[in-house]
Amino acid sequence: QVQLVESGGGLVQAGGSLRLSCAASGGTFSSYNMGWFRQAPGKEREFVATIRRSGRDTYYADSVKGRFTISRDNAKNTVYLQMNSLKPEDTAVYYCAATVRYPWLTTRTRDYGYWGQGTQVTVSS
Repeated sequence: QVQLVESGGGLVQAGGSLRLSCAASGGTFSSYNMGWFRQAPGKEREFVATIRRSGRDTYYADSVKGRFTISRDNAKNTVYLQMNSLKPEDTAVYYCAATVRYPWLTTRTRDYGYWGQGTQVTVSS
């Protein structure tokens, strides 16, 4: 069973960048497809990005496409989310999640069985 720990959140001005990391332990990291989700106050948790086990394929929510990049290093058991051109509406708690679901591509929270504790990202205007 995999455990996930996010880091890298913080306060940044609009237009700035942050890089989130999610370190995995307790499982075979390369066997999991990984995703990033976010939840703003008073809103439901929403999909941000996902990456296939091998790292060759990725998929993004329209709201972040072209600004965010998901990547992974299977040797380091870590998945990343590079966030550029941040906007105030990107403010949320960001969560990484793992799934063994097949096919690999899913944006549904219920398909991810393992979650981190979240890291706060605040973008000021």
